Amino acid sequence: MKNRLDILGIETSCDETAAAVVRRMPDGTGKILSDVVLSQLDLHTAFGGVVPELAARAHVSSLDHLIEQALETSGVALRDIDAIAVTSGPGLIGGLMVGLMTAKAIAMASDKPLYGVNHLEGHALTARLTDGLEFPYLLLLVSGGHTQIVLVENVDRYERWATTIDDALGEAFDKTAKLLGLDYPGGPAVERAALKGVPDRFRLPVPMRRDPRLLFSFSGLKTAVRQTAQQQTPLSEQTIADLCLAFQASVTRSLGNRIAMALERFAARFPGHDSPTLVVAGGVAANQAIRATLLEQTRVAGFRFVAPPLNLCTDNAAMIAWVGAERMALGLPSSPLDLAPRSRWPLDLDATAAIGHGKRGAKA
Repeated sequence: MKNRLDILGIETSCDETAAAVVRRMPDGTGKILSDVVLSQLDLHTAFGGVVPELAARAHVSSLDHLIEQALETSGVALRDIDAIAVTSGPGLIGGLMVGLMTAKAIAMASDKPLYGVNHLEGHALTARLTDGLEFPYLLLLVSGGHTQIVLVENVDRYERWATTIDDALGEAFDKTAKLLGLDYPGGPAVERAALKGVPDRFRLPVPMRRDPRLLFSFSGLKTAVRQTAQQQTPLSEQTIADLCLAFQASVTRSLGNRIAMALERFAARFPGHDSPTLVVAGGVAANQAIRATLLEQTRVAGFRFVAPPLNLCTDNAAMIAWVGAERMALGLPSSPLDLAPRSRWPLDLDATAAIGHGKRGAKA
C-alpha cells in the first residue's frame, strides 16, 4: 500500500447525484480533493417530495459527467485511484442501482477494489474527516429518513441508542410544511416562517418528554399541528408563522430532552473520556434553533459539539469516499462485484426494531 489513499466516492441514494475524490494520509488525516453534487430539488418541487423514478433517471443522465468532473478537479487520474466507494444502501432502490452499477463498471474496467458503503456510516465518520475526531463519540443523525442517536465506537462498530418509532424528524418538518401550505423542502420553509412567529401563542405537546425510553416520536406533534390549524381556519400568514414557531419549539425541547439522556449515558459508559463529543449530521442539522439547543445541552454536560460543514451534513460523495478510505486503511475486505443494493440497511445490525406503529422508521 502506498503512503496515501485516493478514493473515488459515488452517492446516488436519494435526490442528489454526487461524486468526490478524497485523500487519506498515513496519519489518518483526510483531505477532500473534489466534491461535486448535483441537486434534483427543482425536479421534485412540483410534486412536494422525491419521485423515485424521476430521481433514478436523473442519476443516469448526470452521473458519468459528475464522475469525470470529480476526477478532473481532483487532479488524480483514474489509474491512480486506489479504490471505488459507492453507497449501496439504505435509500431509494432505483438510485442505488444506478450508482452501484456505475461503480462496479469502473472497478472492473480499472481493476480497482470496490467498497459498498452504508450511507449512514458516511454520516457517522464524516467528523473524522473534518475534525480528526477520535473514537468513541456520539452521533445525532437527523434527516428526512432517519432520526437516530448512535454510539460510534470504531469503523464498522456502531451501537444505536435511539431511533424514531414513527416519522423521522425531516419527514415531520416536510409534512408540517405541506399541511400549512409552505414550500418544499419543508425544513427550511418552516424555519423561515418560524422567524416571524409570536412566541407562546400556541403550545404544542413535547414528544416523549417524560418517557424513560431513549426514543423519538413526531407523528403526534404533527397531528397536534393539524388539529390546531383546523381550529384556526382560515389560516393567516401570521398564524402559519406562529404554528411553525410552536412546532419548532416542541421539536427542540424534545431533542434537548433526548440528547441530555444520551449524554448522561455516554458519560457513565466512558467516565474517563478526555473529550466527550456529540456530532450532528443530516440535513435537519442546518436548523439554527436545533443547533442552539444542542450547543446548550453539550455545554451543560461538558461535551464538545461538532457539526461538519452543511455541505457535508447533507448527502454527498466525499463522506462515502472517506468510509472507503477508512476501511481500506484498516485492511477490511472490499465488496464482491455481485454486491446487491439494499433499500434498508441498519447501521447497528444487532439493534431491535422500536415498538410502535412506526417500525418502518426504526428499521431504516
